[in-house]
Amino acid sequence: MAIERHLLKGVLNQYIEAIFHLKDFIPDHSIERVVPTGHVFIIFELDGFQRNTYDNDTLAPIATFKDVWVSGMQKNHISISAHQHSELFVIQFKAFGAYPFFHFPMQNLNDKVISGKELFGEDILALRKEILEKKSTEEKFQSAEIWLLERFRKDKTPPAELLKVLERLQHEPVVNFPEVIEGYAKTQKHLIDQFKKYVGLTPKYYQRMLRFNVILQQIYQSKKIEWAQVAYQFEYTDQSHFIKEFKHFSGINPQKFIQQGFNDATNFFPLDKKG
Repeated sequence: MAIERHLLKGVLNQYIEAIFHLKDFIPDHSIERVVPTGHVFIIFELDGFQRNTYDNDTLAPIATFKDVWVSGMQKNHISISAHQHSELFVIQFKAFGAYPFFHFPMQNLNDKVISGKELFGEDILALRKEILEKKSTEEKFQSAEIWLLERFRKDKTPPAELLKVLERLQHEPVVNFPEVIEGYAKTQKHLIDQFKKYVGLTPKYYQRMLRFNVILQQIYQSKKIEWAQVAYQFEYTDQSHFIKEFKHFSGINPQKFIQQGFNDATNFFPLDKKG
């Protein structure tokens, strides 16, 4: 699989994590689980394939998407289709970064995958057409940048005090929550409302998600995992609490996670791997 990542500058770099162009993906499975990362995505298909989302338990199809769709802030895992020789163009927003471009509270998109046309109208389909017509990946990136800059609203950027709390959580996902909000000038309710508006989640839930993703990174980089040590290191009340939290975000208990070889990747896991 070829992945090209665009180097963002200026205001777009402040609010967008990355823009990717992925092509020639040849998976050994047709359904994969995606665990939440704390980001909102706009996804363009450039290959003509329709994508499905599936019920996490039965794996029965529940929705179909084509052209462009938006994945809001997911609170736990989702199951999606994987296609041979697929080509996707993806805009990944920072945790606080989507609101200045979407112009409505991000909690409205929690746990949703929704048609891009439904949110942005024909404008987003015109952008997809332009991206398809551009010959080079760099030209595709430039088209996306122009569209994003036209959508950007400076009056909808997050306040500095919110960014300070977010930065603290991102750098210290195991820190005691009361310590994080000690320096917040307004009430805890105000902070929660601001998080829902700009991020989609409450600050405590966002912290839980960050902690889980740090654990995934540690599992990915380690040859041997001591679950009791992980539970202690990341300050779960006990090992059963850790197992419950792990299953909540990934859909599987930690031991089975390792047995099925899911530790080979950080956020995408095959559910019907062949062979």
